[in-house]
Amino acid sequence: MTTARLKPDSAANAQPAGDAFDGGAFYRVGDWANGYFTVSDRGTVVAGSGCAPGKPGIDMLELVTGLRERGVNTPVLLRFADILDDRIRALADAFGTAIKENAYAGSYRPVFPIKVNQQRQVVEEIEQFGAAYGCGIEVGSKPELLAVMAITPDDRLILCNGFKDAAYIEAVVLATKLGRTIIPIVEKLSEVHHIIDFAKKYDVRPIIGVRVKLAARGEGRWSTSAGVKSKFGLFVSETLEMVEMLRAEGMLDCLQLLHCHAGSQMEDIRAVKDIVTELAHVYVGLVRAGAGMKYLDVGGGLGVDYRGVQSTSPSSINYTIEEYASDIVHRVGSVCTGEEIDHPIIITECGRAMTAYSSVLVFDILGASGPKTLASAKGITLPDDPDTPQPLLDLHDAYTSVSPEKYDECYHDAEQARDAAMSLFKLGYLTLEQRALAERMFWSTCERVQRVVAALPEGDVPEDLAGLDDLLGGIYFCNFSLFQSLPDSWAIDQLFPIAPIHRLHETPTERVILADITCDSDGQVSGYIGEHEPEASIALHPLRKGEPYYVGVFLVGAYQEVLGDLHNLFGDAHAVHVRMENGHWAIEEIVKGDTASQVLGYMQHDAAQLTARLGRDCERAVRSGRMTVREARVLQNFYERGLSSYTYLEADDAGDAS
Repeated sequence: MTTARLKPDSAANAQPAGDAFDGGAFYRVGDWANGYFTVSDRGTVVAGSGCAPGKPGIDMLELVTGLRERGVNTPVLLRFADILDDRIRALADAFGTAIKENAYAGSYRPVFPIKVNQQRQVVEEIEQFGAAYGCGIEVGSKPELLAVMAITPDDRLILCNGFKDAAYIEAVVLATKLGRTIIPIVEKLSEVHHIIDFAKKYDVRPIIGVRVKLAARGEGRWSTSAGVKSKFGLFVSETLEMVEMLRAEGMLDCLQLLHCHAGSQMEDIRAVKDIVTELAHVYVGLVRAGAGMKYLDVGGGLGVDYRGVQSTSPSSINYTIEEYASDIVHRVGSVCTGEEIDHPIIITECGRAMTAYSSVLVFDILGASGPKTLASAKGITLPDDPDTPQPLLDLHDAYTSVSPEKYDECYHDAEQARDAAMSLFKLGYLTLEQRALAERMFWSTCERVQRVVAALPEGDVPEDLAGLDDLLGGIYFCNFSLFQSLPDSWAIDQLFPIAPIHRLHETPTERVILADITCDSDGQVSGYIGEHEPEASIALHPLRKGEPYYVGVFLVGAYQEVLGDLHNLFGDAHAVHVRMENGHWAIEEIVKGDTASQVLGYMQHDAAQLTARLGRDCERAVRSGRMTVREARVLQNFYERGLSSYTYLEADDAGDAS
């Protein structure tokens, strides 16, 4: 990983009027935001500003402040309904345009794979915003089926992927009698027997789909989830066996949908083209075999350019949503036209592309730590002692000698002297106070060298000093759980855009890493989006005592909520649904995050029993004279309030970041 160099600090960390720092450019908002986030003249992030030309956006600092006044503190997940609405429209419009440009005779139906985000509010909004495009829902488990079966309108598709038992298939077959357009997609041949048996039992002609394993495979992190080694679907030979089974039962006309698993976050459009071309030829083969084919489901795979670099590197993609749609429509149309087959209804399951942009996690910074806190701004003097060890003398000499002419020499001298001092300490020849002085002198020297290096042209920085910003970088302690709110950052090194939501007209002068409040060494963000390559740290602003500092993690609407866990029993963060209404932001729903009592309940702890046990212990302590009644009451009040409160830290005043 590389690290962008910081410029020298200004005294007040503020820019002269008319020469404001361009935080939008520094954090590359224009590259990854896709127009959905911009920076205002007052240095705050504005959300939803790209959904419609001239439509005002939502000032995120104003929103977070307004939520705080309503008793909703950070961390908070902000879900922007206007962005979700626009993403569904953009996907449908891209395919609509491609269909016209390619003279495609079929149509397009978007489907949302509910595994991407099963939150009720999100599913309901997708159903609402997708109504004009016939947006359906894909499920992959029995609980997901139960959630969707009751709420999906009859004219929307319900696609049933995943492995299914007999009871599952029986329910799907019966749901067709409710009028639902529900399609079981066969993953293994045993499912075909169940479908046939229940279709006969209930006198139903179900629509049947099949997922096929293709020779083509995706690229990137999930490349192995497609291709012949995929856990999903039937081999082509098995698919033909299924055709004969249905033919023997007079049900071949029921086979109407062909599906494949292309993968997730496909980085290279060439892989999409290969997969779709092969899938289209399989579709043609099934039509020629006599199946009643109607739908071609190309699966998901439409990626999101989290890094904004438009490349095939991880967390990026080298294509647009328009190119994705055009290539699919063109290739399906070309294959079918060439074989004189009617063009099918194209289905996509692009859940990540639908939801990722619409959610932002905002948290506050609780405090900071790092080597720069040891550096002295007032200067360092050695004690007047003739027995001062030589390494301390050398460190002081390096510290006082830093200049543009000999900064690199001073840094090397300081490194050598620091190592010598630590060796003396291990041998017992350096006192604890002397070791502390050596630490302060070393880090103060590094800070002085850093100031010199920051003013140098990029090509003039010595190689061994290129990492000085990271060496001096500190830790910002963040009020959130990485494992709960950003599990992909921890588990698969997913990069997310991160930026403060305010003070973007000021120069960020602190190079830091972001650590959460779990007691796990993995609980920190290990990679940050850089100009060309991922970086090991991020530049943020210095904290101001008594003033909150808010940081946003963007594009977290896909998978993060549903994959989060309860590490250290930190539960779900508050979630707020907001949209623009008559030129102002309006809160549609506040979903309060988990309380301590709730997460304890998930682990089978009964809050009432815990409270009663503590109460008995307090009474025993009072009787024995170890605690006063008042002290017992204070402890019990804390305990009871804690059980009913947010699992994250809540500031008592306007902010304590210091």
